[in-house]
Amino acid sequence: MGSDIRYRAERIALALMAASGIVVLLADLFGWLDALAPGGALPKVTLLILSTVTVFLLLEIDRLKKLDDVQAQLTKLDDNVQAQLSKLDIDAVARQLKQEHYGGVVKVHGRFPEEEFARFVEGAGQEVTILQTWIPNLHHFKRALEKAIVDQRVPVRILLLHPSSPVAGLRDEALRTVRDPALSADVKASVEGCLARLAELHWGVGEEDRARLQVRVYNSLPSIAVYKADEHFLVSSFLHGQLAIDSTQIEIDGGDTVMGQEVQRELNTLWSIGSDVDLCDWRASISTISL
Repeated sequence: MGSDIRYRAERIALALMAASGIVVLLADLFGWLDALAPGGALPKVTLLILSTVTVFLLLEIDRLKKLDDVQAQLTKLDDNVQAQLSKLDIDAVARQLKQEHYGGVVKVHGRFPEEEFARFVEGAGQEVTILQTWIPNLHHFKRALEKAIVDQRVPVRILLLHPSSPVAGLRDEALRTVRDPALSADVKASVEGCLARLAELHWGVGEEDRARLQVRVYNSLPSIAVYKADEHFLVSSFLHGQLAIDSTQIEIDGGDTVMGQEVQRELNTLWSIGSDVDLCDWRASISTISL
């Protein structure tokens, strides 16, 4: 309604301007203009030009109106598109596709990405959990674990193979199968060295923070190695002839995904059968755990 009134007003104004130009032209022909403004040639020319432009605009006003109509239609279409998009939860759709087609897998690493996991730990707000026979790369993110315990105040749970477990000997043999024995790791000594470093971490934080570092040992055949920070998982297998951290790492995002749930069940199972280690004296604590 408002646009129709505007167009009518424009038509009337342009018509009046065109008519004024014609009147000035006739007045000039009859000499009336010279009587009113002697020597006013420049104003005459200016009026003639303005009259011509005005007539042109008067003829084109319908086309200009059509352009405004197109603009109005585009605006309406854009509003409709925005309204439809607002009904979609893009993040939810992405999560659903990730769960249906990839089971939560977002990336595959050639080996363990220490720096990336350290960032995951430093950003953790719920929990950090590690399942390993021992943690060969603990020194890479030991400081990140300390920050998680002290600054972020999140529980850190560590699951290691019992150093005296018969499985330790089996893993020794698996590592020696395709490698020179001199290059193979001694699993029992490696687990004990890891426990010693975790004890250092335990004593390095305040007394009020130590309870957030929980370590358990298990006597069972490990299926996978898992490094978890909140909803991020890095999962690998215990292959013959190489450490788990040197194997392919599957990165999973989402504890509610198919693979995330499966890995979490394995963590829960081993945690439930594990035995607590008192880091105040881990040697004495280990010796009291029956196999």
